[in-house]
Amino acid sequence: MGRAAKGKAKGKRAAPRPVKAKAGRAMHVRVVVAKPGLDGHDRGAKVVARALRDGGMEVIYTGLKVTPEQVVQTALDEDADAIGLSILSGAHMHLVPRTLELLKKAGAQDIPVFVGGIIPTEDAEKLKKMGVAGVYGPGTSTEAIVKDVRRITGAA
Repeated sequence: MGRAAKGKAKGKRAAPRPVKAKAGRAMHVRVVVAKPGLDGHDRGAKVVARALRDGGMEVIYTGLKVTPEQVVQTALDEDADAIGLSILSGAHMHLVPRTLELLKKAGAQDIPVFVGGIIPTEDAEKLKKMGVAGVYGPGTSTEAIVKDVRRITGAA
């Protein structure tokens, strides 16, 4: 049972942890990285997960072919500060809105979601309007992603 699930109703998010840095050190950030849908190509997700880890974050990698329900439950169970979705299948306009819907239903819409993969510019703009905190396409540097995840989680 994750930290968020102890002592409260299943599926409900604990109060957000305060964002505080200690003497020049950034706050500890927990990020769920997931490969939702049927796409089996996870190299990019693993590269981003490693970059986030090397950037001082704790990463919970869900593995391949998870559902939005599994992603959200993992984020709740692990008391995640952010969710990163890697989608190369073209199903981003289904999987991302579903994930956002489930977060809202769980009262956890405060968990920022960022997305990487093959996402057309017009879809990236639609996703941002839905509330996605960041969209990263091929060629985005891992340093830029780490810096942006720190910003969206308030740990910058």
